Amino acid sequence: MNWPSGLIAEKTRETLFLRLFGFAKIPLLFYVGVSVAELSPERMVVRIPLRRRTRNHLGSMYFGALCIGADVAPGAFTMYLIRQQPARIAMVFKDFQAEFLKRAEGDVDFICAQGKEIAELVAQAAASNERVERQIDVIATVPSLSDEPVARFKLTLSLKKQA
Repeated sequence: MNWPSGLIAEKTRETLFLRLFGFAKIPLLFYVGVSVAELSPERMVVRIPLRRRTRNHLGSMYFGALCIGADVAPGAFTMYLIRQQPARIAMVFKDFQAEFLKRAEGDVDFICAQGKEIAELVAQAAASNERVERQIDVIATVPSLSDEPVARFKLTLSLKKQA
C-alpha cells in the first residue's frame, strides 16, 4: 500500500470519490452526505451528519442512516484498496448484524479499524480466482457527545476477482 503524505488531500479526494460514486450508483450515499473523516492504513472513519434527511421522529439518527454508515465504512475502504489493484475485484456484503445501544443524537462517526485485514483480503482476492470472505466490525460513535459506541455492526465482506 502506498499512502500519500498529504492526508487532508487524500481524505478530500476519497470524500469526493464517495459522493460522486453515490450520485452515480447509490443515490442514498449522496443523499445522506457521507464524508471521510479519517483515512490511514489501519482504519477508515466515515461521518454522516445528523440533519433533517437522516433524523427520525425522536430527533436521533434514523436506523436506516446508521446502516448506511455501517456499510460505507468498510465498503469505501475496500473500494479504495481495490482501485489500487490491477485486477478487477467485485465486492459485496454477505450478511449484516446490528446492535443499537443508544440514540445517536449528533453527527455519527463509523469506525472500521480492520484496514490491514481488509488489505490482506483484497490481496488474496487479486491472487486467486476463489471468493474470499472476512467478518468486519464497525463501531458507531457520536464524538460530540461521547466516545461510547451508539451502535455496533458486523458485516461479512466477500470479494472475488472478475474474469
